[in-house]
Amino acid sequence: MKTQHYKLLMVSFFCLFAAKCTTTEIPLEEDPGPITTLVKYNTDVKTIIDNNCLNCHGTATPRIGGIPLFNYSQVREEAEFGTLINRMNSTINPMPQSGMLSAEKLAIIDQWKADGFLEN
Repeated sequence: MKTQHYKLLMVSFFCLFAAKCTTTEIPLEEDPGPITTLVKYNTDVKTIIDNNCLNCHGTATPRIGGIPLFNYSQVREEAEFGTLINRMNSTINPMPQSGMLSAEKLAIIDQWKADGFLEN
């Protein structure tokens, strides 16, 4: 009888653990709502980059990944042709490494891409 309880407990634990080990994207914690204005680098994106990325990517020779992100050209290049936006949206390997950006900040970055990476 004890063995059956033990097996049942182990199977339950395994199922619970397996359900938690998924690679699907986690939904945003809140729906920031639609952005109805054009998103531009200088007015909307730069502050997000400055406050969340420049710790590691703020010099000509960044200590992480070798990717500088301290001006519009560098951020646009990495967002358009690199992995910046995918990494920001990744739940497995997010940037910044300290954790995912808020839903509002991610929506701004995604809308900047949709609007064509505008600068001003």
